[in-house]
Amino acid sequence: MQDPRDVIIEPIVSEKSYQMLEDGVYTFKVHPKSSKPEIRDAIESIFGVTVTKVNTLNRKGKRTRNRRTGGWGKRADTKRALVTLAEGDSIELFEV
Repeated sequence: MQDPRDVIIEPIVSEKSYQMLEDGVYTFKVHPKSSKPEIRDAIESIFGVTVTKVNTLNRKGKRTRNRRTGGWGKRADTKRALVTLAEGDSIELFEV
């Protein structure tokens, strides 16, 4: 994965992610096969900030029921990255 925009899919917008913004921690949905160094390089190149730490977590998709057929399906598995920025840096995407 060479292009940084292929690594970072979208920002996560939730109450918990907004609470972590005060500590300089930003949450992103990332490509499932991306590594921590790839995520760090992608964030630094896209937003022009300095990343100090990257934590990742894999989330399994929920099991869902189809009402019409009565069968079961599954939502997609996702990978999230919790990115800690250097003190004084921020991403304007979340500042509204």
